Amino acid sequence: MSSKKVLIAAPVHPVLIDGLRNMGYHCVMQEAIQQQQAADLIAECEGVITSTRLYLGKELLDAAPMLRWIGRMGSGMEVIDTGYAAQKGIYCASSPEGNCNAVAEHAVGMLLAVLRRIPWSHAEMQEGIWKREENRGHELEGKTIGIIGYGHTGAAFARRLAGFDVRVLAYDKYQQPSHVPTHVTMCSTLQPIYNEADVVSFHVPLQEDTVHYFDNNFLKQMQQPFLLLNTSRGPVVATNAVYEGLESKKIIGAALDVFEEEPVSRMNGEIEKKFKSILLMDNVVTTPHIAGYTHEALYKMSATLLRKLEKWQVATNCQ
Repeated sequence: MSSKKVLIAAPVHPVLIDGLRNMGYHCVMQEAIQQQQAADLIAECEGVITSTRLYLGKELLDAAPMLRWIGRMGSGMEVIDTGYAAQKGIYCASSPEGNCNAVAEHAVGMLLAVLRRIPWSHAEMQEGIWKREENRGHELEGKTIGIIGYGHTGAAFARRLAGFDVRVLAYDKYQQPSHVPTHVTMCSTLQPIYNEADVVSFHVPLQEDTVHYFDNNFLKQMQQPFLLLNTSRGPVVATNAVYEGLESKKIIGAALDVFEEEPVSRMNGEIEKKFKSILLMDNVVTTPHIAGYTHEALYKMSATLLRKLEKWQVATNCQ
């Protein structure tokens, strides 16, 4: 058995496990590991595969003197203190390429579900209720979609919208791609989205400047009623602002896959109160942070991480 150990603290596809074994690693499978258990297990590991279960901050990184790399299943590096990891010479890789399509498809599905009133019609049919006029929906065609964050997922969402004959306004603080689809216009500020968007969809990472990105001030800037989507990270969207927008009908519908506190059973106080009210509204669709959770994405994220780790191993062995 290899003495090089990897802690697998996330669900992964066998392609990653097999690949790590071929790289000479022994995989320690602990998908359900808790934060307090990790320090002992990580002490002898050269690598860690994680998703959102572990926070690899200074304390845990200091408990891992042999750690050389961290692989993040999915997108967003908020679960890793990447700055401190870099100081310790630890390579960090994520795999947003692997689940961006899954998230984009889910966002489209949630958007259509709200516009066409699919969940509520289905629930009524289950009760033997036949309502047509009350469930008259809206078409996506001709709408202006504001995409905030045009990385892997935001761009994938824009591509999936191409066949709906919509106009996309995309804003990204960091990304300014030189080539975008003809239906996409890159914006240098948020103002065009404030002025013209019928739909606003968030696809940003969770970091200091994106916490409560959507707040009451953002809501006030919107010039017309709009539909809100969030499939990025829960704290990006302030629960209170969503509630206020829905109550005032400035937000005419919402599709939320992520929440300010997760799982929602941990919510308390004002956030819990507002969330429970939101959940009961008949123009809101919610899912339990599953936008990126598909069987295909599990494989693609695993394969993406494996490729990056293999490339890193080759590079380090050549130094």
